[in-house]
Amino acid sequence: MRKCIVEKELKSVYVDGDKVMKVFKPPYSKTDVLYEALNTARVEDTGLDIPKLLSVSIDEDGNWIITSEFASGTSLSDLLAAHPENADEYAEAMVDYQIEFNKRSNPLLLKLKDKLSRQIQELDIDNNIKYELSARLESLKKHNKLCHGDYCPDNIIVETDENNKITKMTAVDWVHATQGNASADVANSYLMLKLANASFAEKYISIFCKKTNTDRRYVDTWMPIVAAARLTRKNPDEKELLETMIDICDFQ
Repeated sequence: MRKCIVEKELKSVYVDGDKVMKVFKPPYSKTDVLYEALNTARVEDTGLDIPKLLSVSIDEDGNWIITSEFASGTSLSDLLAAHPENADEYAEAMVDYQIEFNKRSNPLLLKLKDKLSRQIQELDIDNNIKYELSARLESLKKHNKLCHGDYCPDNIIVETDENNKITKMTAVDWVHATQGNASADVANSYLMLKLANASFAEKYISIFCKKTNTDRRYVDTWMPIVAAARLTRKNPDEKELLETMIDICDFQ
């Protein structure tokens, strides 16, 4: 029996047995639906164990549907809310999975630098700031690692044992996946976490830098850039904070 688990203005998510169906309502474009499906398939091609894409179809009302395997378990965000005492352990598991998928790549994925550059140019901000952001982006190293682009506890599904220890983890919603610099992906995740749970954000980035021997200052160089990119989502609740983060001078 089909059960709705997410209901939004333009998108609903249903579970039907071992399948998940995303139903996209007008004016959600065909291009965006097919892009999400293609990105998911390209992530699958890296060999990463994620819920597999099963089909793309149209229902009787003309709504596009993406059907994928159902990932059993609970979201990491729900697990954190239920067991905040395990935050250190959960942050480490989140980092370990990210390190694992950052080892993979697919040359057919959009280049992260190209996407960030386009997003910066779309912004209605001071031209001097736009120039500094673009110059900073161009100066940073080009990598081809698999980046999620929206890696946060809401998009992480986990299974646990009787002691609430994570036994299995996977990530969903790979629509923003790109190939690029892992530190940019980490900066983006840190920013999303900071907006929701500053304490967990600090745990996450500290663990990542320690496990990968990455200088925190290097990740910080990406912060104004990913903040600018996030501004293109035009979320009024985030606007004020993000605008304070895009000044390059504050991150020298």
